[in-house]
Amino acid sequence: MTGPRGELPILPVGTQVVTTTDLRGDAGGVRVPRGALGTILKAPNDLQHPYWVRLVDGAELSLRRDQLATLARYQDRELAGPPLGAQLGGSALFERVILRVVVGSRAYGLEHAGSDTDRRGVFLPPAELHWSLFGVPEQIDDEPAQETYWELQKFVVMALKANPNVLECLWSPQVEHSTALGRELLAMRSCFLSQLVFQTYSGYVASQFRKIEADVRQHGAPKWKHVMHLLRLLAAGVHVLTTGEVPVAVGPLRERLLAVRDGVLPWAEVEAWRQQLHQQFTAAAAVTSLPVRPDYERADAFLRRARRLALEDTLP
Repeated sequence: MTGPRGELPILPVGTQVVTTTDLRGDAGGVRVPRGALGTILKAPNDLQHPYWVRLVDGAELSLRRDQLATLARYQDRELAGPPLGAQLGGSALFERVILRVVVGSRAYGLEHAGSDTDRRGVFLPPAELHWSLFGVPEQIDDEPAQETYWELQKFVVMALKANPNVLECLWSPQVEHSTALGRELLAMRSCFLSQLVFQTYSGYVASQFRKIEADVRQHGAPKWKHVMHLLRLLAAGVHVLTTGEVPVAVGPLRERLLAVRDGVLPWAEVEAWRQQLHQQFTAAAAVTSLPVRPDYERADAFLRRARRLALEDTLP
């Protein structure tokens, strides 16, 4: 999720972050020191609202975007330089990307003149980095370039759980870079699909619409762009269960979705469309030919082989 042009992107749930300043309590003492590591539990829809972060000691707190940095960027800035910077990987991990695709509005066919180009993908860290004191980040971000890459195991696990952002990476029609291993990952993408799509997609949309309905009651109108993407996700879920393919471009739904984004459709019509899509989704789940579980064995075999290939000097 990204902010308007010129702003930092919204960091997704699960991102490892580091506090960039001392956080002081009411008495003035340092409550949380600069450099504390945590994980994002809840992300806002815009940069005017804070993140909810769980620190490694179990404490949870609210942090503004300017009070935190992604772990990869913090390591680059604070710990760069040989030999420690080389051991950590830092920006060198961007050289280990095996798959890079375009996602977001430009892949959906919902872009406008000012739309950013969002890129997502997968990186394979060197094997020895897994054995190091510092370990491997689950995600690296190039925030100015609107790029996010997941470590291969993290990506595979999220795909097996039917995470829609990850599945869209595997089906994006705009593949900008792929190594031989990345192409193999794309070729086996169907093994990640299962009936979990129904629970993951519909559960997320239902929870988000409850929040949106509260916004409508309080403010009279929702964030229409968010509503548009939730409807797009529901329609995509129906397609996945029906065809076994993950649609990225919205095709014939484009004009109607843009009407939602622009606030042209009345809320009652939007809500009726959502309910219709939920009904179609439930009906598709009852007759889908997708397996009950994804092919964990094939995914595990691929990951194990990739780990062995990561021992080589060249990127597979």
